[in-house]
Amino acid sequence: MQVLQMRPTEQVCVDQERLGTLYKQLGETDAEDVVCRALEELALRISHCDRLYRTSDWQELRKNSRSLIAIADQVGLQKMAAVANDVMSAVDQADPVAIAATLTRLIRVGERSLTAIWDVQDLSI
Repeated sequence: MQVLQMRPTEQVCVDQERLGTLYKQLGETDAEDVVCRALEELALRISHCDRLYRTSDWQELRKNSRSLIAIADQVGLQKMAAVANDVMSAVDQADPVAIAATLTRLIRVGERSLTAIWDVQDLSI
């Protein structure tokens, strides 16, 4: 018997229009500060979501996912925001399989999104 290991990948992109609006509103220095703080916060919250899942703290997982949506949307990471919304929906439905699946996807999308936004920032500097 052979075991097939699947490694799903996600296409992510940064809403450069949203990011551009942020830079226009705040100026380059302040916008870079906001983006850097947002990326740090996103990374921390994704990690925290994983810990909350492991302790079955569903209400805090939902709350943390909701905050991820707002932060991701602010810096143009719509796919991350959408997947965080899926995690919230799975929690609302009390579906442990869906929670596990959507959280795993959130972690995967989150990692790729954080890398994508750093790449966009490197191009704009």
